[in-house]
Amino acid sequence: MAKWADFGVFQVKYNRDHTAIVEVEVRPDLGEKFGDPQKAARADVVAAIEKGRTFVTVYSREGKFTKGEDVRVISLQGQKYLRTDNNSIKADNLGSLPEYA
Repeated sequence: MAKWADFGVFQVKYNRDHTAIVEVEVRPDLGEKFGDPQKAARADVVAAIEKGRTFVTVYSREGKFTKGEDVRVISLQGQKYLRTDNNSIKADNLGSLPEYA
């Protein structure tokens, strides 16, 4: 497996309204495998992306990892959102990643 990004995002935790991410489960992309899972606050992921770190969503299916989409920071009316698309919707959206409580 070639390296996809600096970090893979495997799970997401949203707020009660499901409009903002609280934190995500990320794993460092080591090239041939992923490192240990760690929790990262939304603000930390935004800051890391703005500093040039790369993130991609990753799905686990039948014991194999599948690359999803690149995670971007979108700014709308002074607010920053984590998205895998370029929609101008004022909400975070990382696709259909599994959620945790």
